[in-house]
Amino acid sequence: MQGPAAVDNVYISLPSPSQTDPLRQALADIARRHTLLVAETSTGGALRFDFVLHGNRTHTIHVITPPLVRRPQLVEQGRAGPRLAIVIDDLGYDQSAADALFALPFPLTASVLPHLLLSTEVAEQAYRRGDQVLLHLPIESESDTANREEVELRVGMSAKQVESALTAMLETVPHVAGINNHEGSRGSADPALMDALMPALGRRDLFFIDSRTTAKTVAYDAAKRSGVRAASRKVFLDDTPTREAVLEKLDLAARDAIRDGSAIAIGHPHRATIAALKDGVPRLEARGIRLAFASEVVQ
Repeated sequence: MQGPAAVDNVYISLPSPSQTDPLRQALADIARRHTLLVAETSTGGALRFDFVLHGNRTHTIHVITPPLVRRPQLVEQGRAGPRLAIVIDDLGYDQSAADALFALPFPLTASVLPHLLLSTEVAEQAYRRGDQVLLHLPIESESDTANREEVELRVGMSAKQVESALTAMLETVPHVAGINNHEGSRGSADPALMDALMPALGRRDLFFIDSRTTAKTVAYDAAKRSGVRAASRKVFLDDTPTREAVLEKLDLAARDAIRDGSAIAIGHPHRATIAALKDGVPRLEARGIRLAFASEVVQ
């Protein structure tokens, strides 16, 4: 094997938790037969088996049982009331952060960066647990200090170049329902680039969430001109990544949802953000605010 790039990920959905022990034994037998080491981990009740040969991980088995699968109907799409979509950006770097996020017992919209080592794995994990998947689309920033992605949409690209880059990104992030921008303070303010992007989304029936990384953004207007369903972020949850600050921003997002009928809040898989969501979301639901997927609030 040639290191991490050769890892295969296998997802198994068990009809009953009672089948976990027989599966565990079968996997141990396979490991012995092939002289593999196997390590079992559990995050929020989700099981993961990593197989290792000569120090390199070769396969990972993800086991999902019915109590852990959050089906989309948990969003209760027919129920009235203010809707709040919580999008978590920058997934694909860190498996432990993704595991902690997916252990939360309510539906989230997972936005996954393309072309990372864990992009496909994390998107697959989110989808199989019943969450919604977005492509966190890298777009050129104005900042010289921003971390430029190897593949991103840049000002001056032709429609053909945009199409090619988008296609390549989507190949690394499966199950995508829509897009939101990563960075993009320069690119999302460029009418030509946005007018090249939106028809490509429309052909794929993908919606667009404008993360609003600049007040000069034209992305939402470009989406509407192209007939692409779209919405804009109202609140960034964790500009200050502390539990108390995130809880305050979550309350602000809830007030936006009550006032406007729906709202989108964007956060990141920080420990403080996850802790705040664990505590804060049940309080919002007790106030009658319905957690929704991003697809429910685009128009």
